[in-house]
Amino acid sequence: MNHATRCGRRFALLLALAGTLWLTGQPVQAEYGDLVLNENAEKEGMPPVIFPHWFHRIRFRCKVCHADLGFQFKAGGSGINMLKIIDGQYCGACHNGEIAWSVENCNICHSGKPGLPTQVIGSRLGKLAPPGPTQGQQK
Repeated sequence: MNHATRCGRRFALLLALAGTLWLTGQPVQAEYGDLVLNENAEKEGMPPVIFPHWFHRIRFRCKVCHADLGFQFKAGGSGINMLKIIDGQYCGACHNGEIAWSVENCNICHSGKPGLPTQVIGSRLGKLAPPGPTQGQQK
C-alpha cells in the first residue's frame, strides 16, 4: 500500500470518527494539544470550540496559520469570531466549503463541554507555579 493510500484511509477513519461524534450530539473532551476557544462561544449561545491543533499541524507548517492567517501564539489572542470566519479570515480561509467543510456545520467545531475555559490542553504554561515572594519580601 502506498503512502497516499495510507493517508487517505487514515483521513477517512478520522472523518468517520468525527462524524460519529457529531451524530451522537455528545460534547467531546479536548485532548492533549487541542485548543479550547471560548472567548465568545458561550456568550453567543454556542458550546466552546475544540480545535484539533495537531490534526492541522501534521498537514500544514506553523507559518500557514500563524503567519499567513494571523493566528497569535496565545490562546485567546487572535480575537476570532464568526463574522471574521464567515468573511474568510482565520478558520474561514480553509473552512469555506471548497477546501474543508463550511461554517454551516456548527456542531463539528462547537463540540466542547459547556464551561470549558479558553486554553491549550496539556500546556506546560498552565502547570508552572506562580512566582514566590522575592527576596526581602515578607509573607
